[in-house]
Amino acid sequence: MTTPGDTALLTIARDIAVRAGELALRRRREGVEVAASKSSPEDIVTHTDRETEDLIRQALRDVRPDDGFLGEESEGTSGSSGLTWVVDPIDGTVNFLYGIPAWAVSIAVVEGEADPLTWTARAGCVVNPTLGEVYTATKGGGSALDGRPLAVNAGVPLSLALVGTGFSYGAETRMRQGRVITDLLGEVRDIRRIGAASLDLCNVAAGRTDAYFERGLKPWDHAAGGLIAAEAGARVTGIGGGPASAELLIAADPELARALEERLERPRA
Repeated sequence: MTTPGDTALLTIARDIAVRAGELALRRRREGVEVAASKSSPEDIVTHTDRETEDLIRQALRDVRPDDGFLGEESEGTSGSSGLTWVVDPIDGTVNFLYGIPAWAVSIAVVEGEADPLTWTARAGCVVNPTLGEVYTATKGGGSALDGRPLAVNAGVPLSLALVGTGFSYGAETRMRQGRVITDLLGEVRDIRRIGAASLDLCNVAAGRTDAYFERGLKPWDHAAGGLIAAEAGARVTGIGGGPASAELLIAADPELARALEERLERPRA
């Protein structure tokens, strides 16, 4: 199978993400049932997570049968095309369960192995079905919200930055993260905890927050949102300025990203 251009890949991602979002929103209105817990009792998966991922996987198989697939709720598969679709069917499942309008469908297509340390993201789409917002990006083609170009906030000092973050579902890890926030609170404008990494990254892209950082993210948490933020002008990095990974992801205007990274690496007093 020939490799399509990034615009064609984005069209596939967007069309399927919108369809998946419509299904998930319909199921949310019908009522949500928890299917299982994952890493902890607080880390849940609903029947809708699984149904939505099944829809996405089958839709991608219909149009791109030779591509790989990596989803949150099912086993990954390798492909022969050199492309892999990285999918979070419902990012922010707890928000989805409680009816908080901050959950999303996230679909990205990457070139190379499905590893954030080595992949090249080609196209990505994040859909917030409750608000009807569709974020899109292609590599080198910029990012957009409902077709309107996005740009990160520039020239914001750390002391005036509105910073997004997230917490682990593990109690001990969450306590350590809380201590980091305690140290940081006095040095920034304020902290926001949305509960969906893909939307946190899109918020940076849209200028709704100035920066975002989190540890412990999975590849599907940031594959699409990371590209959207980067194409809006964000520096999206990990430890020591390397690629974003489970160890750390920081996204912000380059100058602010460096300042935040330096602050996070500073030993506690």
